[in-house]
Amino acid sequence: MDNIVDLVQSQVIASVKHEDHLDMAIHSNSNIIFLLTGDLMTTKDYLDRLKKYNKTTFVHIDFIDGLSNTKSAIQYITEVWQPKGIITTKSNLIKYAKEEGLMAIQRIFLIDRNAMKKGIEIAHTCKPDAIEVLPGVMPQIIDKLTKLTHLPIIAGGLVSNRTEINNGLEAGALAISSGDPKLWNLNI
Repeated sequence: MDNIVDLVQSQVIASVKHEDHLDMAIHSNSNIIFLLTGDLMTTKDYLDRLKKYNKTTFVHIDFIDGLSNTKSAIQYITEVWQPKGIITTKSNLIKYAKEEGLMAIQRIFLIDRNAMKKGIEIAHTCKPDAIEVLPGVMPQIIDKLTKLTHLPIIAGGLVSNRTEINNGLEAGALAISSGDPKLWNLNI
């Protein structure tokens, strides 16, 4: 099984939220793509296009229209779509993905200290390959998280420039996910 740390070449992950950004992600420096758009009819095509250009893709299944939060949905994703892994806020789907051989990233929203503590507890229980924390513009919190867990941290959300990316990486994040195509070619 791959280790997510070994997969990261560019420390800026292209988070594709719109179909019209797909080609920009394909031609970006980002080798890992978070796919946050699509539905049951389009997602396989998006994934096939990304794979053709050697992009390692994770499907954020909470954003794919038409999917249910079931084990059979994860089996379908594994067998038909064949991404590298999934991203989700739902711990049961992390467990199902791991059972199916997919990598899994647990997304956590850091709204307060309790959410941070609870998110880490859940992640330690469901054992994802990494944790994506939002918002990603809090270097002190990222630093604290790296001390609370052995899991790699990916920071995302509200990141808008090179300085914020560098601050997150210096605080200990493995990578920074961004939906801004202007940040996908920074050679970081």
